[in-house]
Amino acid sequence: MDMNKVLDAAIEQDASDIHMICGNKPYLRIIRNLVPIEEMDVLTPDDMNEIYDYLVRGNLDKDEVFRTTRKLDTSYEYKGIRLRVNISLSDDIPLCTLRLIKNELPTYEELGVPDIVRRMTYQPQGLILVTGKTNSGKTTTLNALINDINENQNRKILTLENPVEYKHSSKKSLIVQKEVGKGRDSLTFSAGVKNSLREDCDILVIGEIRDRETMEAAIEMAESGHLVIGTLHTKSCAETIDRMINFYEVRDQAQVKYLLSALLKLVVSQRLLPGTDGKLVLVPEVMVVDNIVAGVIRKEKFSVSEIEDAIQSNLEKGSIGLTNAIAKLFVEDKITLEQAKSQVEEKNIEILNRTIMQLKIKRANQ
Repeated sequence: MDMNKVLDAAIEQDASDIHMICGNKPYLRIIRNLVPIEEMDVLTPDDMNEIYDYLVRGNLDKDEVFRTTRKLDTSYEYKGIRLRVNISLSDDIPLCTLRLIKNELPTYEELGVPDIVRRMTYQPQGLILVTGKTNSGKTTTLNALINDINENQNRKILTLENPVEYKHSSKKSLIVQKEVGKGRDSLTFSAGVKNSLREDCDILVIGEIRDRETMEAAIEMAESGHLVIGTLHTKSCAETIDRMINFYEVRDQAQVKYLLSALLKLVVSQRLLPGTDGKLVLVPEVMVVDNIVAGVIRKEKFSVSEIEDAIQSNLEKGSIGLTNAIAKLFVEDKITLEQAKSQVEEKNIEILNRTIMQLKIKRANQ
């Protein structure tokens, strides 16, 4: 099994991911499509064990994590390119998914991240969340923001990641990056967040908020006068609020709603679509938390539509509704009408059509 040949093919073809699964040839993901490396043989159980050894490199801590949890998240470097590695099991045979991390980090403008997100990083304290489903580019957006802060602000930035993907060097800011996991810099995200209170940082970046303990620590950090930037696996701004509240027992939710309404500054929920130019296009939904949004969050019960309406009524402050973002991309000829319609619920198709028409009229009059 020539792992170097697989990695070389991935780099040459500008793949985003590599999939190594027993009984299949190695596959590359290229602009969302899965493409086999035809010249490679079908992978055998022996090949998969070889690949495991190649990636773990005899690290006893990593090996123990895999043996006890039956999964491993780690990083690997090849020819100066960093890879995020996930190893798990299928039919008791290792399978591997590798994400290639580009050395050249794109700017937030190149990614299509709205400028309001960058401007919010100048807040002295509070909570900013970058959300989206798996493979929606959250980590890239997060690191583009870190890079922008590093180049333009004089702050101490502490990051907690699993694993560290982009390596930053201190510029105008001072940066400390910590890897989370057994045998690494911090055992858990929540432990890393709690310790950061003693590390005199201005901005804390949490690679993933996945449980109540980390959420509580992040809120405590924001309450104590720090800016906290984190990610969540949610598909919309409204779902993000719901998920955060549901980390807590019903009896505690009223207090949490009050804290979130005061501390939450902005949520950006993003998704990626194949564009008309063959490249991926970012679709952003942005919720700036003003008094209207905060009021909805504090309500005993609120619906998704109430959050969406609050976003729509807050456009002049920088919020961007999902329907508006999709319509704008279609009018700018970055996505097709079919793609645009596939991203909204059937009940909102008419609103999308109306928004497209309004944008076309506005462009024609400019």
